[in-house]
Amino acid sequence: MKKYNRVLLKLSGESLAGDKGMGIDFEKVLEICAEIKEVVEKTNVEVAIVVGGGNFWRGRSNQHMDRCTSDHIGMLGTTMNALAINDAFKQLGFESRVQTGIEMRQIAEFYIKNRAERHLQKGRVVIFGCGTGSPFFSTDTAAALRAAEINADIVLKATNVDGIYTADPKKDKNATMIEEITYIDVLNKKLNVMDSTATTLCMDNEIPILVYNMNKKGNLEKVITGKKIGTIVSK
Repeated sequence: MKKYNRVLLKLSGESLAGDKGMGIDFEKVLEICAEIKEVVEKTNVEVAIVVGGGNFWRGRSNQHMDRCTSDHIGMLGTTMNALAINDAFKQLGFESRVQTGIEMRQIAEFYIKNRAERHLQKGRVVIFGCGTGSPFFSTDTAAALRAAEINADIVLKATNVDGIYTADPKKDKNATMIEEITYIDVLNKKLNVMDSTATTLCMDNEIPILVYNMNKKGNLEKVITGKKIGTIVSK
């Protein structure tokens, strides 16, 4: 029995690189998409994806480049990732669509809210590229924005840790995982969940954020069916 009808899944670009660290490890992409396909077929949940581009480009580390130019390069990176995810779904025999925040008619649909919702209602996964389509906004903020626009029940932040910790668990052995926390506490304590703009946008629209470990097989299904897993950020 599913707990959520429609979810926005935020994937980092790095998650598509696998052990390579950079670029795309297509075997890893297939693995991620196969799990999403399985969960959608089991539960009929509607899934939209926002993907980052950090496996190709880290705009903020390029301090000598104009910020707008750097961010536009990052948007192209997210589009490459979105196309790779879409191709993986095709190879798995599953329907999906790529929509971008910047018009690229030859390779993807331009983002239109109503069209995205129709795809979701038809059981297709929708993959959003180009972030918000504007510089100075992260793909975390894009995830919060698209979640609000398509009326998603929750934002799922897929990570390589089990949830939000009191400190970096890799550096502090005494760090403990937080199961529930409010948006305000995330902002005040400057916890590394999503950036402050994204967190505030979710808070204003009362969209919960769930941080979970995507590297443990079966975790996505546990999330969708309401099993206690990861860290929930809510009001």
